[in-house]
Amino acid sequence: MDGSGDDSTRRSFDGVDCAVFAGMLAVSAIIGVYQAYKSRKNEDEAVREYLVGGQNMSIFPITMSLIASYISGITILGLPAEMYVYGTQFWSVVIADSFVSLTMILVYLPVFYGLGITSSYEGGLKAVVWTDAVQTIVMFGGVIVIAVIGTRQVGGFQQVWKRNRDTDRIEFFDFILLHPIDSMDLDPTARHTFWTVVIGNYFSWLASCSVNQAMVQRCLAMPNLNKANITVAIMAIGIISIVSLSCYTGIVIFAAFHDCDPITTKQIKKPDQLLPFFVMEMTESIPGLPGLFVAGVFSAALSTMSTGLNSMSGVIYEDMIKPWLRVSLSQVAASRVMKLTVVLTGILCVTFVFLVEKLTGLIQAAKSLSGITAGPLLGIFTLGMFFPFANSAVTYRLSLSRASARYTRIVSSHLDLMSQGALVGGLVSLNLVAWISFGTQAAISSGKIHFPVKPVFTHGCPQSLKDHATNFTLVVETAIKEQPFFLYRMSYLWYTWVGCLTAIVVGLLVSWITGPNKRRPGDEKLYTPVIRSLLLRNTATIVRKRQQVRDDQINSETKKLSPNSRKWTTRAQLELENAGKHPRLRLYSVVCVVCVAGDDLCGGNVSHGWRPGDDFDDKQKKKNNKKKRNE
Repeated sequence: MDGSGDDSTRRSFDGVDCAVFAGMLAVSAIIGVYQAYKSRKNEDEAVREYLVGGQNMSIFPITMSLIASYISGITILGLPAEMYVYGTQFWSVVIADSFVSLTMILVYLPVFYGLGITSSYEGGLKAVVWTDAVQTIVMFGGVIVIAVIGTRQVGGFQQVWKRNRDTDRIEFFDFILLHPIDSMDLDPTARHTFWTVVIGNYFSWLASCSVNQAMVQRCLAMPNLNKANITVAIMAIGIISIVSLSCYTGIVIFAAFHDCDPITTKQIKKPDQLLPFFVMEMTESIPGLPGLFVAGVFSAALSTMSTGLNSMSGVIYEDMIKPWLRVSLSQVAASRVMKLTVVLTGILCVTFVFLVEKLTGLIQAAKSLSGITAGPLLGIFTLGMFFPFANSAVTYRLSLSRASARYTRIVSSHLDLMSQGALVGGLVSLNLVAWISFGTQAAISSGKIHFPVKPVFTHGCPQSLKDHATNFTLVVETAIKEQPFFLYRMSYLWYTWVGCLTAIVVGLLVSWITGPNKRRPGDEKLYTPVIRSLLLRNTATIVRKRQQVRDDQINSETKKLSPNSRKWTTRAQLELENAGKHPRLRLYSVVCVVCVAGDDLCGGNVSHGWRPGDDFDDKQKKKNNKKKRNE
């Protein structure tokens, strides 16, 4: 492919493409209508069906829904553009994804299951899950077909790899042999290094997966924790697969346009348009493929939007509408209110499209904006799960409300508790990351920050396109006299890490100043399994130490007794040990050790008490008989 096509010959959507695209939308709509019809049969459980799908979902639809929820249209369009413009260093994200799933299984998911809650917020589920499953299949199919056909038209995998390696775009797989110093750079101001991509994306994905409502809601819809863990593991494999396919598609696109860059020749305006342009260029003789591609992109976008909108409806109803209602709505009425909220929220989201259209670089823009809330959110949950002494009223209310446990309601109902560690840490973190993110975007828009890009060429273009070409690399490599503020130059992948760390550090500092949290019975369920085991072990150690102190006190008093009294004391202890662990016998063990030697400690008057050698049950019977006679 030489990119020689022009607007007059370039193919547009035809009837087959429209049919493929319309078919995907029709299937999604049919699933939603069908699930809505089924839910009418059980109106008493309307809200619960809408929120958690009855908690009887199987592994396949939940796994597909999780994959679809975290793979958006930004992933499908942005990753190929990232590979084309900046190289393959971002491909290292797959390493972070594998560790995130392990952290979810070992740390966060057991806590939510132990609390017995529906989700971390609340949200919608059943029809969305099956719709997501279909959309995930379409999404996978579209990306696979494009990657395979593109590779074949370029000349095979070896040709794809060679053309990218010749322009230094292959960075991830060769960093040990070819660029060990550059690729392992720890400079936080470098846009992408191996460590920046792996560590930064680890925290970003951890916030998106571990404490995000979509993950909690879907995983807790599984019948048990083991199946939820299996779902998370399969989800990680699916996400890694589709991310890798999208990244590979990016290097296929460069191999196709290696001698005629469509951006430089002004055939397209932005790198994010590379994938649609590539699809239309290579599928002139393949009917239906553009429709499949658009269906895949829409599937990725719709699956993410459906998850967010249904979840948001639950949050808005439970935390904003329901507290102001003077009467309780029925299950059916509440379900209708949440569905109406979905429509209104969706209209609001569409209006933001015009703002997002002005942003450049989908991956960086999405990561930067999500880091504003993802970091503080991860920090607050981590603070509560790992640090028992953090004095957050949020944590305490969570323990009291573990049947519902809506984090949003908890925070909103404690806005007056400004002295609490978790809330102060979250607010400080939110403002800090927002300041960094917006400041960086302003610096990029004003031209104060530039990022080095990989070389592109136009020597293979026809003369008509060369006349429109601009020297793109010359603009990028222009020296910048004034350096922006250090935090503005920090890589956007560190935003979530900065937000999380700030929330934890500030939360602990405020907790230390205002006094540590006092643990209450049942609080152990709020902590991760590791912290929970340490607390139980520490509690057992404290009990043993207290018992040892009591034993030492008794032994000290026993040494003061006469030899005859010591003999009776030893005999009493042995008989009590042989009598078992009866709680009343344990009480008598203390009495007997102290008072058995009546001559020394009880003034010699122990004739009416229990003497060593007496049978406890017989003594109790005598007391009961005496009581009856007195009555």
